[in-house]
Amino acid sequence: MKFLDLAKVYIRSGGGGAGCVSFRREKFIEFGGPDGGDGGRGGSVWVEAVEGLNTLIDFRYQQHFFATSGQPGMGSQMTGKDGTDKIIKVPVGTEILDEDEETVIADLTEVGQRVQLARGGNGGFGNLHFKSSTNRAPSRANPGQEGVERTIWLRLKLIADAGLLGLPNAGKSTFLAATSNARPKIADYPFTTLVPNLGVVGIDGKEIVVADIPGLIAGASEGRGLGDRFLGHVERCAVLLHLVDGTSSTISKDYKTIIGELEAYAGELADKPRITALNKIDALDKKTLSDRRRSLEKASGGEVFLISGVTGAGLPDVLRALYAQIMQARAVPEEDAPWQP
Repeated sequence: MKFLDLAKVYIRSGGGGAGCVSFRREKFIEFGGPDGGDGGRGGSVWVEAVEGLNTLIDFRYQQHFFATSGQPGMGSQMTGKDGTDKIIKVPVGTEILDEDEETVIADLTEVGQRVQLARGGNGGFGNLHFKSSTNRAPSRANPGQEGVERTIWLRLKLIADAGLLGLPNAGKSTFLAATSNARPKIADYPFTTLVPNLGVVGIDGKEIVVADIPGLIAGASEGRGLGDRFLGHVERCAVLLHLVDGTSSTISKDYKTIIGELEAYAGELADKPRITALNKIDALDKKTLSDRRRSLEKASGGEVFLISGVTGAGLPDVLRALYAQIMQARAVPEEDAPWQP
């Protein structure tokens, strides 16, 4: 299935049916009076978060969503039939944006959450509605209210507990494949990962959801490489796991490159809790490993985990640290967390 996380759609609610001008006509009744019914209400356009979807690819093939209009009223006090609502089904984690792509209309983060995007027009009153003691035979009726037409954007942000960050070929996909049943593409060239991947990772009988996004390079905020368009998928994460390639000779520079791109993208993302891990330690000798660990600790100003996605070395420790940070961010009582680093 192709991945699509941004789509432009056009919606229109149904217009209300017109009211009816009618007078009662029966044998032996000379003055039957007005009996025109009201028009039906137009259908509304709704958006609903549902299970089973993880991409917006369906909206590449269908961009127009129109609700039906209400039927006009009829004689004998018959009200017109209401229009049918149109429901747009989207994945959980979808943001609804206005046409300017900045104003957030709604953020659907739970299954079953529903928001009305365009309200259907009211039906017009028939002449029966205008009958009064001083106006016994009104000959007026209201037209139905017009529907609402607008353009909106759908932007998907994957919902995950932890997000993987790093330069291309830092070993993010290998880490995800080693710790979960996810099978992302793995190869020895940059930008192997072209779309975000999700994996369910288990540790100590608990499960967390990890998101792997395409690697960042210097200037990603200016559109270089794949740019920073996929960083939105880790905005909802409670903690970020920053993987640094241990085989690189510029450890500190690699680390600062990613931090700089985070700060250029959004300050809030740069302020999220981060865990730093030096990856690919299986390819390093003891002296080189010690030197590069010290260099990374100096650049990050905190603890650095040593891991290998290929051999599995250090993976349990970093997963426990991730889980502890997630529990803290989700305000879970400390006694409920199975392990604390």
